[in-house]
This record gives sequence, C-alpha cells and structure tokens, in this order.
Amino acid sequence: MCQLIVERLNVQRLTVQCVNVQRRIVQRWIVSVAAASFWVVPMLSAQHLLVPMDDAQRNHLKAYGLTYSALQRSEKSEWLLNYRGGSFLLLDTPNTRKRAGLDGVSVTPLDDAALALIRTEMSGGNMDAVPLERAPRVAIYSPPSANPWDDAVTIALDYAGIPYTKVWDPEVIGGDLSKYEWLHLHHEDFTGQYNKFYISYRGSPWFINQVNRTVAQARQLGFANVPALKKAVAEKMRGYVENGGFLFAMCGATETLELAVAGQNVDISSSFADGTPMDADADQKMDWTKAFGVQNAHLEPSPLVNSMSDIDGHQVNVPGRRRALGTFSLFAFSAKLDPVPTMLTQNHRSVLQDYYGVTTSFTKSTLKPGTRVLAYEDGLPLAKYIHGSYGKGAWTFLGGHDPEDPQHEVGAAPTDLSLYPSSPGYRLILNNVLFPAAQKKPRKT
Repeated sequence: MCQLIVERLNVQRLTVQCVNVQRRIVQRWIVSVAAASFWVVPMLSAQHLLVPMDDAQRNHLKAYGLTYSALQRSEKSEWLLNYRGGSFLLLDTPNTRKRAGLDGVSVTPLDDAALALIRTEMSGGNMDAVPLERAPRVAIYSPPSANPWDDAVTIALDYAGIPYTKVWDPEVIGGDLSKYEWLHLHHEDFTGQYNKFYISYRGSPWFINQVNRTVAQARQLGFANVPALKKAVAEKMRGYVENGGFLFAMCGATETLELAVAGQNVDISSSFADGTPMDADADQKMDWTKAFGVQNAHLEPSPLVNSMSDIDGHQVNVPGRRRALGTFSLFAFSAKLDPVPTMLTQNHRSVLQDYYGVTTSFTKSTLKPGTRVLAYEDGLPLAKYIHGSYGKGAWTFLGGHDPEDPQHEVGAAPTDLSLYPSSPGYRLILNNVLFPAAQKKPRKT
C-alpha cells in the first residue's frame, strides 16, 4: 500500500512538472509574438524613414551616404530644411534599412499620419521641404600622387560611402568635366607656385618630386611652364561652372583659383615657377569681372613671403600677419525664401571651431557685392564660407584645410572620421555634395 501511494505521488509530480513546462512554453510563445508584433507592425505600416540630423543622430556623416544611396536607386527623397538639424526623408525600403543598420545611422519609421504632423509643424516655422531628384556625379580634381588624407573632401566622401571619380590636368584640358554635376578641387595652387612651399621645403624630396612631376605634366600637355598649365585648367573650370556645373573648393584652391581666372593675361607668378618675376603692375591688370566671388584684391609681390594676396584674412604662414583661431558662425537663412544658402548651412551646430589652411578665411572687403556669406568669423571682418551663382552654375568656397585638424601641418597624420562621426565642419562639406541633387526653387527675395 505504501509503495502504491509513493508511485501515485510520483505520477502526480510528473503531471505537475509537465503542466508547468507547457505553461512556460505557452508564456514564452505569447511574449515572442508580442515582441514580434512590436517590431514588425511599424515596419509593415511605415511608408517613410526620417533620418534626424539633430543630436539624436548617431552618425551624421554616414547619413549623407545613406541619402545618396537612396538617390542612386531613384527613390523619392526630401531634404527637410531646418527641421531637426536638416533631416532627410527617405522611402522605407529594405535596402535603406539595411544600410542604415550597417552604418549606424539613426532612422525613425513614419506612417502618413506622422509625416502629416511633421509637415504641419514645418509649415508654421522657418522650415521647408526640398525634393532630392538624383545622385549627382561627383569628380575630385586631385593629383595621382595625392594621399587620401591630403584632402578633407576625399576623406568625407570615403567615410560617407559616396562614390567619386578622380580627374587631373589631362582630363580637365581634354574637356572631360561635362560628365560631372559636382566638382571639388583638391588643395591646388592654380597660380602654379606650389603654394610657395619652395620657401620652406625646396630641399625636401617630396617637394622636389612634386615639382618634377608637374613640370613634366605641363610639357606633355604642351604648356611652356606650370603657371601656364594651371591658368588653362582654371579657365576650363570657370567655363564648367558658367555652363551649369557646381564647383566646391577649400583651402588654397579657393584663393588661387580666383587669382588664376582674373590673371589669365597677367604674370602673377614668381620666377621660381616660370623663370620671370611677377608683373609689377599685376594689381592694375587683373580682370576681376571673370572671377567668381572676389574683386580688387592686392597680390603679394614678394616671392619670399608665403602669401598669395590679401583675400586670405588669416595669413597663417606669414609671421607678424598670422591671426589666432577663434570661432565662426553660420548665418541663419529663410528656408522658404532663400533655400539654396539654407541647404548649404544645414547643421546641428550654429557656432563652430575655426581651423587653419593655406587660405583660412576671406576678407570681406575683397568680396563682390553678390557674394553670399554663409558663415562669418566671429568679431572679425572676415568670412569663412561663401557662395554664389555664376552663369548657369554655382560655386562654394570653404576656408581652411581640415575641420577636425585646426593646426594642420605638412605630413600630419590623417583624420579618422570614425572618431568624429558627427563633425559639424565635415557636414558643411557634405551639404555641398547633395546640393546639386536638390530641385531648387527660385529665390523669393
């Protein structure tokens, strides 16, 4: 009898254990279904992805690459100017979700009702939506020998995952620029004076090699010297913009491009570059009507002073003239009335730390009346970031060499943008890459 009771108790324990196991299985199934519903329903019901560009964004720079990739697939996209730092609105597709996840870009699913609320909010403030039509074809004017870290734009495009094609003097002289909507200029000296680096580096192997390569290139293309070649390249670029291209330049390329365009028929180079001294009357002979955004600049006559002109307001390489770095502020434009400069200044910061370059800033007294100042040096009569229309196209100049390397020196280590995924300065560069993609509305003021 005792044994029978024990056996019955064991059966009861087994029955209870089985019931408990079944109960736990059912509970886990319910939880898993609830969890699945939480993630799946938004994915099924959302039609759009908001890419926020305020402090909620984990990787601002790769967000531009995400948007560019959507345009490559001909997916409808919008730039929400002044909304949460200049956010992007993309279609909710598997490709976009996958890339956002891989790149660590923050996105928020939106259904039509949520998007309607955003549009209502935007209609009542200094905000506007600009359609993005297609991915612009990008070219970078860069010497074959350039290291990737020599140029902030190359670094930005590589990090964001935006494709580009490198072009150099043979392609430009051959008229190859018409294939591209957007052209960036590597930190080139278009006066042909090698940024006057011969003053400090004429005995350095890297500088000697650069001179030898450039002289050989000029002769191969049929030019008497390097200044003649670079002037011809500058004139091709001027024509590219005049015919509808978009040009972006930084550092010394900004100032020297203007000098080369305005000085086509003037000897503006020192004897080191072309064997003859600069024309003593160069200032009076410059044709500033051809320049993009500056006028009436004074050229530096001395071959031993590492400055090109008084366009640059910081004169970083001239002892006694060098200005200390401070901050610069982005100008706040009306998104509805002035969308073009608004696009170029989208950011999650309005005040940025300054950084040096061969040309760091632009003296306001040398700017043409129609030149738009996008950012100004705080407390100084200087602009940091300028823009304008030219013919059928447009140009933008940003002073300085590398937004995350304020004191940039020759031979400095490359900037690792994985350490600066939300760099406000690099955002200014990438704004310009997407600018040609926008369906721009006519200015209303």
